[in-house]
Amino acid sequence: MEYLWGHHRRFNAYANYFKKEFGERVQKLSIDAGFTCPNRDGRVGTGGCTFCNNDAFNPSYCLPEKSVQQQIQEGIEFHQNRYRRAHSYLAYFQAYSNTYGDIDHLKSIYHQALDFPQVKGLVIGTRPDCITEQQLKYFSEISKSHYVIIEYGIESCYNSTLERINRGHTYDHAVKAIELTHSFGLKTGAHLIFGLPGESKNDMLKEAEILSQLPLNNIKFHQLQIIKGTQMENEYQKFPERFKFFELDEYVDFIIEFLELLNPKFVVERFAGEVPPRFQAGPGWGLIRNDQVLNKIERELEKRDTWQGRLFRK
Repeated sequence: MEYLWGHHRRFNAYANYFKKEFGERVQKLSIDAGFTCPNRDGRVGTGGCTFCNNDAFNPSYCLPEKSVQQQIQEGIEFHQNRYRRAHSYLAYFQAYSNTYGDIDHLKSIYHQALDFPQVKGLVIGTRPDCITEQQLKYFSEISKSHYVIIEYGIESCYNSTLERINRGHTYDHAVKAIELTHSFGLKTGAHLIFGLPGESKNDMLKEAEILSQLPLNNIKFHQLQIIKGTQMENEYQKFPERFKFFELDEYVDFIIEFLELLNPKFVVERFAGEVPPRFQAGPGWGLIRNDQVLNKIERELEKRDTWQGRLFRK
């Protein structure tokens, strides 16, 4: 059976989407351009999100002390050794809020990345309250010659949860930012965390229906993990009873239920997060890797004869 997204996998897979978009393997190069966030510098709050420690996600070459050019060059060398088939790249501005600055500063940073002929575009991670029409107009101009996607950290559709994890913005901010970005003809992405304190399974499943109404292109999922050096680690140590973590098989079951409700047009970039064991401060899944989680999900989709969007209702 061939599905709406044009291939035989039972979900709208990122790898297949990229192959169709570019005709070849394209690898992301993570870049830390030294940005911060408004809930760190005092504009809307201090301390940052309670779950956040970017060191747990940045590769070794990705340091703000290095120039953008140096990080890209070292990233290309790193990936050429690891993925010998990769010849084209997307500059992934991942750490903190990568639109949190004036337009001239943003231009100076992003043009450094686009000066590399191997870099085919930009993936820009940011917050819903850190985007302006002026910035989107600039990104829209870039998108005429390069791939551009703006990825927003939504994390949860519930304002009570967003307040609890010190996000400093509401879900309404996310809706407005995504709709505004889409109005400029730009691709939009979203990030969601499953298992945040206070949310039930039904709450999380409802998010599939809520998000499915947005003009999103790509979406990422991340199971809650307690990362060392975060405010959430302190909360977990004091009040472990507040936290309920997914067992692996339980998470696979949940993801399949979520996928069945999800808009089939959404490209799924990732089902789970993965951090080095040295950063983990709470229960986890041992040494299992994301590709193994993906294999379990795909086998279970096959076993149940189900697929992304099977129960989706517009």
